[in-house]
Amino acid sequence: MQSKSIKSVAREAKLRLKNRFWEDYKKEVDSGVKTATEEGIASSGVKTYFKNLVIKNLMGIKQEDEDFYLLVKNMLDSEGALPSNALDRLMNKELFNSLSYAEKERYLFRLSQKYLVAIDRYNNERGIERALGR
Repeated sequence: MQSKSIKSVAREAKLRLKNRFWEDYKKEVDSGVKTATEEGIASSGVKTYFKNLVIKNLMGIKQEDEDFYLLVKNMLDSEGALPSNALDRLMNKELFNSLSYAEKERYLFRLSQKYLVAIDRYNNERGIERALGR
């Protein structure tokens, strides 16, 4: 991934200010905190949820990681629970079958780590979204 120049970062920041990005962000956070308070939910979780959305927006996220998360999200939304064959469904079987035994173990370990991170993100986002009625 190529790092951005200071000039391009400054240009992006100026556009965010010009387009009222931060004012809109603050309104959305305030609205979410108000809804959470009315529902008896800790406002800190709502603030963290919106902070993470902004970080993803500003910093960007690898498309590969986002695609993987969307696979997991769709699987969990359709299943309603953690499927017992999740890793089997998420793995690239052609690649997996071409690996040596040790490489297969590493592949499964990395896939498991990515899956656990995706589940954690899903639970955090869905919990807040449900609480906010989204």
